[in-house]
Amino acid sequence: MRVNKLKERKRRRLVRIVWSIVAVIVIGVGLYGLNVYLSLNSALETMHQPIEKSDKREQEVSITKKDPFSILLLGIDESENDVGRSDTLIVTTVNPEDNTIKMLSIPRDTRTEIIGNGTVEKINHAYARGGVEMAIDTVEHFLDIPIDYYVQVNMEGFQGIIDAFNGVTVDNDMDLSHNKYKFPKGKIHLTGEEALVFSRIRKGDPRGDFGRQVRQKQIIQAIVNEAKSLSSLWNYDDVFKSLGDNVRTNISFKEMVSLQQQYKSLKTNIEQLQFEKFNGGYIGKYWYFFPDEQEVKDYQQLFKEHLGLL
Repeated sequence: MRVNKLKERKRRRLVRIVWSIVAVIVIGVGLYGLNVYLSLNSALETMHQPIEKSDKREQEVSITKKDPFSILLLGIDESENDVGRSDTLIVTTVNPEDNTIKMLSIPRDTRTEIIGNGTVEKINHAYARGGVEMAIDTVEHFLDIPIDYYVQVNMEGFQGIIDAFNGVTVDNDMDLSHNKYKFPKGKIHLTGEEALVFSRIRKGDPRGDFGRQVRQKQIIQAIVNEAKSLSSLWNYDDVFKSLGDNVRTNISFKEMVSLQQQYKSLKTNIEQLQFEKFNGGYIGKYWYFFPDEQEVKDYQQLFKEHLGLL
C-alpha cells in the first residue's frame, strides 16, 4: 500500500514537472511571437509610404482582389549629402488570372522626358529631381501604363538585408571580377558586401548595363527566396530593422500577405524582359541610351494587354 502511494506521488510530481515545462515553452513561444509581431509592425509602419492613385487609372486596383497590377522597383544609390538617383528601375506587371509576371529593366541612362520637371535627360534623374512621385510619373509616361505600386530600396541597404539573412545564393552565369572580388561561374554564396559589388559591376561584364540588370534581378530573387524561409525568422530583429531602414513602399501589410501567397504559384511563370534594339551616344559630355521607338511601343502594347487595359 505504502509502495503504491509512493508511486502515485512520483507520478504526480512528474506530471507537474511536464506541465511546468510545457507552460514555459508556451509562454516562450508566445513572447517570441509577440516580439516578432511588434518588430514587424514597427518596420511596416516605417516602410509604408502611400502615394496618390495613378492618373492612368479610373478606379483603384488591389492585390487582395486579384486585379492585374504593376509595381515599379527603384534601387536608389544615395550618399549622406545626396538625395540619390534610381540606378535600378524594374517595371513588373502581374496578372493573377493568367498566373504570369512580366519584368522589364529600364536602363538608367535612357533619355526621356522627365515629367513634372520640363526636361529631357536620363530617366534615373527623375528621382533626384522629384522623388518617388516624379520617378513614377516619368516611367508611366515612358511606357504609357499606370504604376500602381512601388518599392524603393536603398542599394546600400541591400547589404544589411542580405547580411541579416546570413547571405544569399545566386546562379552566376559568367566569371566576373572587380578589384579584389572574384565571382566564378555557377552557384555562389554572397555576403551583403559581395552582393552589392556583384550587382553593380558593369565594365567587367561585356553586356554592360544589361548584365548588371540581370544580376540585380538575381539578387532580388534571392532575397525573396530567403524571406520565405522559416530559418530567417531567427534573425527577424535584424531583418525587420534593415527593411525598416532601407525600404519604402505603398504596399500594405494585407497586400504583402496576398502577394506572397500569389507568388508561390507565379514564381515559375516570370518572363524577364529587356531592350534588345537601341543606340547609344553622347550629347555634350553625357552618354545616353536611346531605345528603339518601335520596341518601346511593343512593350507598351504588351504591358497594356497584360494589365487588361486593352
